[in-house]
Amino acid sequence: MASRSKARMRAFQILFEADQRGARPGTVMADWIRLGRSDDRQPQVAEYTMHLVEGYEANAVRVDELIATYAVDWTLDRMPAVDRNVLRLGAYELIWEDEIPDAVVLDEAVQLVKEFSTDESPAFVNGLLARLKDLKPTLRR
Repeated sequence: MASRSKARMRAFQILFEADQRGARPGTVMADWIRLGRSDDRQPQVAEYTMHLVEGYEANAVRVDELIATYAVDWTLDRMPAVDRNVLRLGAYELIWEDEIPDAVVLDEAVQLVKEFSTDESPAFVNGLLARLKDLKPTLRR
């Protein structure tokens, strides 16, 4: 698995854990970093993982607002937790990380939900992120 793919997976895992614990993603990431220093079995937190988690956290209100606005007939609370957090990561990266091609962001998000979520999730996540991609020039504020 490529290093950026691993970094995205770790960022997703941190966002997921934060969501489940009701904690800030930065707090969970700090826990992961601390554990990685003291336990060789704990995966290290890559620089790109930190960048993604910090970027999402800095834009969390806007990211969640966009997901809620464009997820037809789905509220954030009703979404499976995996889908919600993959969408958070994907929406952040799609809209605020210009050096990453949009197709890569969509593909990586779909791969994560294929691995960790339901059979219907890839189409849902792909469709919502594709809608955000189409609206991207008007979404950043």
